[in-house]
Amino acid sequence: MLVTTPEKERPEYHNPVQHEHRDVSGGWLRPAVFGAMDGLVTNVSLIAGVGGGGGSQHAILLTGLAGLAAGAFSMAAGEFVSVSSQNELVAAEVDKERHELANNAVAEQIELVGMLRARGISVATARQAAAEISAHPDKALAIHAFEELGVNPSELPSPFVAAGASLVAFAVGAIIPLLPYALGFDALWVALCLSALAAIVGGGMVARLTSRPFWRGALRQLALGVLAAGITYLIGVAVGGMALFPPGE
Repeated sequence: MLVTTPEKERPEYHNPVQHEHRDVSGGWLRPAVFGAMDGLVTNVSLIAGVGGGGGSQHAILLTGLAGLAAGAFSMAAGEFVSVSSQNELVAAEVDKERHELANNAVAEQIELVGMLRARGISVATARQAAAEISAHPDKALAIHAFEELGVNPSELPSPFVAAGASLVAFAVGAIIPLLPYALGFDALWVALCLSALAAIVGGGMVARLTSRPFWRGALRQLALGVLAAGITYLIGVAVGGMALFPPGE
């Protein structure tokens, strides 16, 4: 005889495993990190190039501000178009899947059984699960989209968030090598040292965020920044030697 427990007497289920995951769907973190590091490397390279060519404090400050504005808006526009295009592509593929579910329900259910079997589920359980899932069109669409496209249609990144994060982060990164000149210090080495410190801190923080050793990310970011700034500095020295930047201009 089947004995049921009254609802109020049933013990509550508590999940013994309590943990949370960070957002890895590509919302704001990726464009923010990319924007900050790009802003820092881009502007310190510009400043190193113009400074190496003998540019004045005014010329370096003007170049840096122009690079900040142009880069920040360019990054924001690129992120907005990129994320929007990706979301539109996903939406088109989801619409195609929605059409197939509405017009070829049996074939889609059989396909779902195959997906579940590929994950190691037994034939009987896969068929039962596929039948139950297929009885709910929204759930079926979500499962098919995840299995076939690798996305959750309800959790797509926002192009506005990505663009805003990229713009602000690029501006923050780009302002760092400009600070000495904005405060009246006409010394390239001060801007380079400040940028190197920012690269170490920024690269290390990103490494810790991804559970990697601090110094691994710090040294990687520093090496990339030194390489970029070194190349543009040498270009500036070479071009400056051709008198394209007369002293005092």
